[in-house]
Amino acid sequence: MKHKLTIEDVPKEKEDTSSAQTATSTLQRHANDIRANRINWQCYLQGQMISQEDYMFVSKFDQNNIEVKKRMLAETPMQFAKTFINLMNHIAKDQTLQYILTVCDDILKEDKSYVEIFRDYARKNRESVWTPFLHLLNRSDRFIVNQTSRIIAKIACWGKEPMDKSDLEFYLNWLKDQLKLPNNEYLQTAARCLQMMLRIELYRKAFVDVDGISTIVTVLAGSKVGFQIQYQLIFCLWSLSFSPKLVEKMNKYNIIEILSDILSESVKEKVSRIILSTFRNLLEKTSENDVIQEHALAMVQCKVLKQLELIEARKNEDPEFEDDLKYLQEKLLASVQDLSSFDEYSNEVKSGRLEWSPVHRSDRFWRENAMRLNEKNYELLKILVRLLESSKDPLILSVAAHDFGEYVRYYPRGKNVIEKLGAKQLVMQYLTHEDPNVRYEALIAVQKLMVHNWEYLGKQLEGREPVSSQPGMAAVKG
Repeated sequence: MKHKLTIEDVPKEKEDTSSAQTATSTLQRHANDIRANRINWQCYLQGQMISQEDYMFVSKFDQNNIEVKKRMLAETPMQFAKTFINLMNHIAKDQTLQYILTVCDDILKEDKSYVEIFRDYARKNRESVWTPFLHLLNRSDRFIVNQTSRIIAKIACWGKEPMDKSDLEFYLNWLKDQLKLPNNEYLQTAARCLQMMLRIELYRKAFVDVDGISTIVTVLAGSKVGFQIQYQLIFCLWSLSFSPKLVEKMNKYNIIEILSDILSESVKEKVSRIILSTFRNLLEKTSENDVIQEHALAMVQCKVLKQLELIEARKNEDPEFEDDLKYLQEKLLASVQDLSSFDEYSNEVKSGRLEWSPVHRSDRFWRENAMRLNEKNYELLKILVRLLESSKDPLILSVAAHDFGEYVRYYPRGKNVIEKLGAKQLVMQYLTHEDPNVRYEALIAVQKLMVHNWEYLGKQLEGREPVSSQPGMAAVKG
């Protein structure tokens, strides 16, 4: 059996390491065309745009095969860095700059240790290794900025020293912007760079600090994301999930909800596989029992167990995939057995996916737990308020309105809380909602807020009749 995949074992096929392999991204296809070009360095010399020294080096370097290039790099590494940085700084023509950057990127892919050539040169000249590259991110040519980004990621990840804080924040924010850029044809390249960066613990924390997770979640929640981008961005979340302190923060971005939705729709095994690995880390990489339980319950609420059954029925032959599957089934089933009715309710509210699960209709539940909605500074009540404010789903609105009514029914002093949170006004707005079920639940909730005869209301609610014939509906039909 294969050993359990870790962040240090990221398979080589997950990163593009050979220019000879089939081009799969816009950048790779463009780079293949650029490699076929030849630059007339003589013209640049005659135009005094490059020095004689740089001309001699780049002409020889450009004309020779990779073995000769490696020998030149071994013998005159500082000259390589000096010449190519000079070319980047002094040549304005996009086509030539594309070529220079592609040659640099190809060289770095040949041997990771070559990144130290740029670092050593910068150190020798008491300059920042990042300056020649970061300013190129402001160019208008999309190939130039994305090829530059690849080089920055390689130096940041393969060098002996980490990227310094200010440059790191700048670069990570730039990557975030690329992920959000509408119709970005280089989205795969930006995601690839982020995949590389998030293998480094220091960079993972920095990415979370610049609110990177919410950007990934926003992109994944979009309707136009193909499976390759899904895989790459979930890979980034998987990488983040190896850091215990980050695991404890991750689901506040509704990662489990988003990933469970993708899991239910995905037909690509590699997407399902990386989701299960991420789910496993969310349960396994933290020692905080409360966090583990919260994540497990969120997965249960999002119907992950059902998805695991469907995946199991497809008979996968990957032992690691099977191992993740069995692990998740065992953990989630155990969490269900330990689940109290309040845990179930709390988890459902936090997921934002309200439905008519048994606890909402249970008098015993509300009698025993109504006061618990005051816990953690009214956390659950505030979430219900947000759902009433933002949701367009009639089912969610109906259940939320109902729950406010039950809360004050069994905890009359909660009326003041409801007023302060603005829930009463929100519920009253739904008395004229287009959906009859929403109108009905809003009406009953308002009655509970206004009157004290709970016994009468209890009889009124028994044996619920069809919406159209329920008491009070004449008053709220629109």
